[in-house]
Amino acid sequence: MNILVTGGAGFIGSNTVDALITAGHTVVIVDDFSSGKQENVNPKTKVYTMDIQDAAVETIFRDEKIEVMVHFAAQMDVRKSVADPKFDASVNVLGFLNLMEQGRKYGLKKVLFSSTGGAIYGEQDYFPADEQHPMRPLSPYGITKLVTEKYLFFYKEIYGIDHVILRFANIYGPRQNPHGDAGVVAIFSQKMLKGEQPIINGDGKQTRDYVFVGDVVQGVQLGLKYAGSNIFNIGTGIETDVNELFGHIKTLTGSKCEEKHIPAKAGEQMRSVITSKKINEMLGWKPTVSLEEGLKKTVEFFKGKNLRKLSIDS
Repeated sequence: MNILVTGGAGFIGSNTVDALITAGHTVVIVDDFSSGKQENVNPKTKVYTMDIQDAAVETIFRDEKIEVMVHFAAQMDVRKSVADPKFDASVNVLGFLNLMEQGRKYGLKKVLFSSTGGAIYGEQDYFPADEQHPMRPLSPYGITKLVTEKYLFFYKEIYGIDHVILRFANIYGPRQNPHGDAGVVAIFSQKMLKGEQPIINGDGKQTRDYVFVGDVVQGVQLGLKYAGSNIFNIGTGIETDVNELFGHIKTLTGSKCEEKHIPAKAGEQMRSVITSKKINEMLGWKPTVSLEEGLKKTVEFFKGKNLRKLSIDS
C-alpha cells in the first residue's frame, strides 16, 4: 500500500512510519521540519520537505500514487493556539484542506486522522469520556480538530474517501519534543536530567490520560486495516495529575528538584480522561504499556540523548 504520512519526521509520525515500513508498506513523508527531526526519518522512506499549505503537495499525490494518508502534521500546542488562533487554523484547517483537495484529484482512498481525545471534548460531563460525549472544545486547537473531523465526513459523503478518526489521549514516549509548551513528559524528563527546574502550570491537580506512543502506533495500524469510516478513542481510561507525573519522573531521573508552580494558563482544562471500549470491542485494541513502564522507557531515551550530547560537546 502506498501511504503518505504527514508530519512523518515528528514524534508520533516517525514511530508510525517505522512500524508501517516493517509491515511492508511503501511510505512517503511530507514534513516542513519545523518540529520534526532528520534523525527521526526512516531511510527507507521518500521525504518531501514542504509545508502542507504549499500548493506543491499536488506533486506528492500525482507522482507517488498515494492510496492512504495518515495525517499527523499540525500546530499541536494548545497554548499557542490560544495566543494565535489564526495561525492555528491556517495550519490545521487550511493545510488539511490543501492536502484533501489534491488527494481527491489523484485517487486518495482513505484518511487516518490524528484527532484529540482531550481538547475536543472540553470540560467533561462524565469520566471517562466516550465517543458520544458532547464536544465543547475550550481552545482553538480543539476547535480545528473538530472542524477537520466534520470535513472528513464531507469528503466521505461527496467523494467517497473513507476515514478513520483516532481521538488520542495525551501521547508520550521516545522522540517526543521536549521544547516548547506541549509534551509535559518530555519537558520534565529533559529538564530533570539536565539538572534544570521544571515548571508546573497552576496547582498541578489537572489530570490527563497518558498513553504510550507504542500503543498508539498499534491503534494506527488497526485503523488502517478497518474497512469503512469510524471514530475511535485511544487512551488508557486512567487519570494522572501533573504533580503525580512530576513525582514519577523525579524518581526515575534521580532529580533533587522540588515542585515549582506558576499561574495556570488560559484554555487549559482541568480533567481529561477517555475510554477506549469501542475500539477494544471492534478492533481488539487495548493499552499494553503501563505509565510506570512507559515513563521508564521515555526517561531512558532522553538519558541516552543527553549522554550522546555530552560526548559530542566534550
